[in-house]
Amino acid sequence: MRSRRNVAFVLAMLASGCARPIPEPVGGRPGVPRVGWVIMSGDSDNPDRDFVCQSSPRSECVVPVDRPGARVLSHLHVYYHPASTETKYTGSIRIGFFDQPHEINPSITVKPGESPGNQSVSDFVSMKPGTYPLSIAVVATPTQAGQTQNIRDQVNVIVK
Repeated sequence: MRSRRNVAFVLAMLASGCARPIPEPVGGRPGVPRVGWVIMSGDSDNPDRDFVCQSSPRSECVVPVDRPGARVLSHLHVYYHPASTETKYTGSIRIGFFDQPHEINPSITVKPGESPGNQSVSDFVSMKPGTYPLSIAVVATPTQAGQTQNIRDQVNVIVK
């Protein structure tokens, strides 16, 4: 039974790329590096069952609190959009609304015209209601000579 649940979880993770469209970069000059994100929630069978919020268009991020009898798994998808030149994204993304805080460290290179690079992480949501940060501190560096760009975003995720 446990292996069947693990297989279902892996299949849900693989299929999750189709669960929600990639957020389009909005504003600013075309060809400039951008980081987009989507937060989903659900349960251990499908952490992408319910849309919570995304980077664009921006809306309030409210995730259900995790409870012993009603476990809530959340899934953060991060997208590194192509720029006008090949760009390497590095830095950190700190996720505070999970039961245990997480940090992901991108090291992703995206070429112009490619699909966005992506990372995702899922875990159970905090059992403590409150407001938690999602902090993005990424540096976009052209692989050829060029100026780096700092990409910063702070998202308040409400767990209730």
